[in-house]
Amino acid sequence: MAFLDPVLSPLLQFPPLWVILGLSLFISLLIVLIYKLTTNQDLMKQLREEMKSSQKQMKELREHPEKMMEVQKKAMQANMKYMTHSMRSTLFTFLPIIVLFGWMNAHYAFIPISPGEAFTTTLEMQEGIAGEIVLDVPEGIKVEGNATQIVSNNRVTWLLKAEKSGSYQLNYKFNDKTYSKEVLITEEQSYATPFERIKNDPVKEIRIDHSPLKIANLFGWKIGWLGAYIISSIVFSMLLRKWFKVY
Repeated sequence: MAFLDPVLSPLLQFPPLWVILGLSLFISLLIVLIYKLTTNQDLMKQLREEMKSSQKQMKELREHPEKMMEVQKKAMQANMKYMTHSMRSTLFTFLPIIVLFGWMNAHYAFIPISPGEAFTTTLEMQEGIAGEIVLDVPEGIKVEGNATQIVSNNRVTWLLKAEKSGSYQLNYKFNDKTYSKEVLITEEQSYATPFERIKNDPVKEIRIDHSPLKIANLFGWKIGWLGAYIISSIVFSMLLRKWFKVY
């Protein structure tokens, strides 16, 4: 989602929690407004009242199964009609939500690697693969230990460090084949794609071992950007729908 960076990159200077809350409010507002503009609110209100009325009747008719089934059928018809009319607004909001989700995941899922900070890179191998793998690093990256490692428990890990910010390409050599992975060293809230899965190959996955980013502590439960977004969007949506009288 790099095409969004020119617009949204100024947000990276603010605390992640405030950015996620701001984007959650924006997306919730966008969804509510589009929903209101693309649906017949009089009809939606009528359908919701029908469903509420049906639910109340069903509780009162528990001892009369046949009548309760008739009311339940009407409730299902009203619910289906409500969902059908809601579908149009969902189609309008789907693409912008997916794009913004991609940008948030690209910037707030992991903790960046800073200059001078030790980090690891790992190759996950297919079951039963053995041998040596050589890690070739560019100038500016230092391998802490031996650059040549033996596959153990279907895995190989190196400890690295970079003193300066920048984008570096790591090359992993195994069986006359070279695999490459980018690592970004920065003091900003940014990182290259942390892992790459490879199909039909002795190497199953190449990974830069970033730590997950937790942006909030909710009564001892540390949550990442997605958890914070889901919780806040539920709250914002309920408040906005009530404020704009959206049914």
